[in-house]
Amino acid sequence: MAILDHHKKIETHATLLLVLSFLVVTIGGLVQIVPLFYLENTIEEVEGMRPYSPLELAGREIYVREGCYVCHSQMVRPMRDEVERYGPYSLAAESMYDHPFQWGSKRTGPDLARLGGRYSDEWHVAHMTNPRDVVPESVMPTYGYLLHRPIDGRYITDLMSTYRLLGVPYTDDMIAAAHDDFTAQADPEADHAALLERYHDAQTRNFDGQPELTEMDALISYMQMIGTLVDRSTFVRDASR
Repeated sequence: MAILDHHKKIETHATLLLVLSFLVVTIGGLVQIVPLFYLENTIEEVEGMRPYSPLELAGREIYVREGCYVCHSQMVRPMRDEVERYGPYSLAAESMYDHPFQWGSKRTGPDLARLGGRYSDEWHVAHMTNPRDVVPESVMPTYGYLLHRPIDGRYITDLMSTYRLLGVPYTDDMIAAAHDDFTAQADPEADHAALLERYHDAQTRNFDGQPELTEMDALISYMQMIGTLVDRSTFVRDASR
């Protein structure tokens, strides 16, 4: 009863209630915030993750520009139905170089966190040109004009330098070679040794089948690497429980 009496005094005294509430919120906030100042990174690093190659980064910028995240998320939640439909659940590390991340807020179309390697380049070109040709029930707009938009990478060095300011670990060597790597990745005849040394597992080929480097090349290079960098065998079993 004594405890209830004290509680009643607090509830009936507006100023005291405000002060005590402020103290509780302050202490709780400090407990959560202060430890973060002693951590270099709150995201656990995962083997295999690397920054985007210049062409992939340009493709991601096109992906964001066209608003693909409005209808497609890139985050498989750790729930059985999601894992069975889309693949292993997403790790925070897989978005560590994304500014902004592409988790999305709704799904009009399927989640794309495990898109890389699921379809051929030709399928992607057909799908972007007219989605109904490969998915009859699709409500996705057409993006065939990307095939007719040449891209030369003139701003890729500036873009990578900006991302480095945001914490993406692009080295001086990566930035210096940005334009050469940009054009080499989509050129089957180019020497890819230096590119692959800087960006392991980067896919090198003519992505859209045209002689000219286009925005479609960049976009497909990005989509074909989504979800392919991390060795998922280390967590597939846990995700399916």
